[in-house]
Amino acid sequence: MSGVDYYELLGVSREASAAEIKSAYRSLARVMHPDAGGTAGTFRSLQEAYETLSDPVRRAAYDRGDTSTATGRDNHGGPVRRRRQSKGRGDRRDFGADPNFVPPAPEPDVERLRWWNEVNPEQPVRYVPRAVYRRGEVLGTIGGWALLLPVVLMSDAWPLLLVLWLMPAVAVAGVYRRAPEYLPPAEEDRAFLSEFGRCAVFGAPDGVRGESGERFTAMLLADYFTRMPGVKVFHGLSWPGSVFADIDHAVLCGRRLVLIESKMWLPGHYTADADGTLRRNGGKFRGGGTRLPEGIAAYRELLDDIEVVGALVIYPSRAGEITASESPTTAPAPPMTPEGFVREVGQYLAREPAVVHRDAFRTVLARVVP
Repeated sequence: MSGVDYYELLGVSREASAAEIKSAYRSLARVMHPDAGGTAGTFRSLQEAYETLSDPVRRAAYDRGDTSTATGRDNHGGPVRRRRQSKGRGDRRDFGADPNFVPPAPEPDVERLRWWNEVNPEQPVRYVPRAVYRRGEVLGTIGGWALLLPVVLMSDAWPLLLVLWLMPAVAVAGVYRRAPEYLPPAEEDRAFLSEFGRCAVFGAPDGVRGESGERFTAMLLADYFTRMPGVKVFHGLSWPGSVFADIDHAVLCGRRLVLIESKMWLPGHYTADADGTLRRNGGKFRGGGTRLPEGIAAYRELLDDIEVVGALVIYPSRAGEITASESPTTAPAPPMTPEGFVREVGQYLAREPAVVHRDAFRTVLARVVP
């Protein structure tokens, strides 16, 4: 996590006391330790920050910008003596976003995705609410089958033929009740397929800001989530009553809609409180914001019978690592790494992988900003 300010990493001010630094380290160590969901690299950086700031000599050197004395090691890993260095402005490192930095493209490992092998991409798609066959279609089918009944009753073997005549009718009734996806599509389904075909992605992923994070999330949605035959992906959605692309992405599958924002923020460990407050390295995050909770509330009101949740996918804005641990289930838009997003949201949507809710689809599609 090179490039991360030690004070920012610990979430303390530059005037923090030794006791405050120790308390902050202990709190963060509980959530950033590899056994608690953190990574080894992140935890090493946390330890280095604590060891530097808890030592008065190394802390003073760090504040002056003398990094070799602050870490206590030279370029070969050996101990070094304290050196003086000027306090000029040019000696201080820039800890903000790097406008020239492009984060590496995320590549989640499908072998670690439990839902990946559970989903059958060839599974027939079922449309809800269930389409009703027109009266003429139903009467024509029943009438045509009923014409065979007199022939059956006139036969000498009519008891056996009657059973054979009833079996298809009972089978069709059972399929209609238990597995309607195996019936021929009704006219409403045929019209839906004719209008939208097999298209799964709607809107342009770079139509809002064109940031790398937004393009990467669009890539994840296309490469991984479209494995589910019922998934519909949208880019650039407006809130009800708005003409702007207020939401970066959305993915609809069955009766579940996930609203997504892609952010490029400073490296660090991100969490969210139950009330939605974002935290970075244990302290309240002030380096950016999101209005995704408001969007979730607006879409819940718009779609009464659809479960609407949110996800905040974070990419680093400069060299370093983004980590995130599990947030409370009541958090409206939990921060996630790209890999965590594919794993957790994919598992959430895979409960109904081959279901398309026509009404919800049309409502969401209408909010895509051209």
